[in-house]
This record gives sequence, C-alpha cells and structure tokens, in this order.
Amino acid sequence: MARAKRTARAEARRRYRADHSLADESELLDDEPVAGTAAAGRSPAPGHPAPDGTPRVGIFTAFLRHHRVRLYGVEAGGLGLSSGKHGATLIRGKVGVLHGSKSFLLQDGNGQILEAHSISAGLDYPGVGPEHAWLKATGRAKYVSVTDAQALSGFNLLSRYEGIQPALESSHAVAFAYRLAGTMRRSETVLVNLSGRGDKDMGILMELQEGGRDSD
Repeated sequence: MARAKRTARAEARRRYRADHSLADESELLDDEPVAGTAAAGRSPAPGHPAPDGTPRVGIFTAFLRHHRVRLYGVEAGGLGLSSGKHGATLIRGKVGVLHGSKSFLLQDGNGQILEAHSISAGLDYPGVGPEHAWLKATGRAKYVSVTDAQALSGFNLLSRYEGIQPALESSHAVAFAYRLAGTMRRSETVLVNLSGRGDKDMGILMELQEGGRDSD
C-alpha cells in the first residue's frame, strides 16, 4: 500500500509538473496533512477549515472522512464577481484544458483563457489543481469568494488583534472565517490555514495605503 501511494504521488508530480500550481498541490498532500491531523485531534467540535485559494489543499485530507466537518475554500473575488476581474475559477469557471491538464478554468464561450485578477499574486491564476476540482465536483468542499477590499480587512484584522501578518492569499481566508464565525455556535470551531507570511506583500500594502491617502 505504501509503495502504491508513493508511485501514485510520483506519477501525479510528473503529470502536473508543467503547471507549478498543480505540482505544488500534489506535493502539499504529503506535507500539509501533518497540520491537519494535529488540528483534527485537538478540535473539540466540528470545525470549518478555510484555506485560501492557494494550493494548500493538503490540510483538508485529515477531515475528508469526517462529514460533520464542513470544508471551505476561499477564492479571489477581486473587484467583484460581476466585474469580470477576479480569480474565482471554481465559482465562475468551466471545465477545459490548460497546460495539458483538464480542470475548471476561467474562459470565454470559445474556450479562450480569460485573464484572472487578484490583489494577491498567488491567486491571480485562471486555473485550479485536480484535488480542488475533485472536491468541488463531488460537493465535499464549498468554495466562496472574498474581494480585494475584504482581503485587506482580513489582513488588518489578524495583524491588529493577533500580531500575525498573513500573506494576502491567506488574508482572503481570514476575512471569510471572520464572516463565518458570526453564524456559528459557541460550541463550534473554525480552523484557518495560513499558507504564508505577509512580509512578501509589504510593497503592495504600502502602495495601497499611499494611494488611499492620495485619494483622501
């Protein structure tokens, strides 16, 4: 069984190497379950893991068989889904082929790939990896969107109250988790997967703050 799993993972890496996001997703199935398993063991009540739209799908694996646990994936709502400037591939995308992989894609009626938009570079991509596509198709996970402005609010919220500066990718998940928490019972738990630190996004954040001051 172990040898079969290793062979399957190696094959997945080989098949999806042309697209770095898909390759990362396959590799993270090996790494992220460590955090998911630890969290599942400590969670006293059904939780709501809410990774951001980056390929941190691995944390889901510890919860897949626990159907009382609702799984949420948060996509880039950009300037709003109706604006056409977003990265909500699973919400607004259709099945197609990109880089040799069949998945959900942002595309027009002729199958031409559309440009994605997000405040976060990590979510600015018109496709999605196979595991997220499977979770969407089977209904095991629900996918929601968070706009650029809401993601900024999520960044500020976690920075101010926890002293943690999340990456802008993860800030989308923080914003959704805050909204979700308002609908939950006190006995329930929400788990947010932070996929990275916000140090790399300081340039973007400073530009946005300066632009906001200029417009005042």
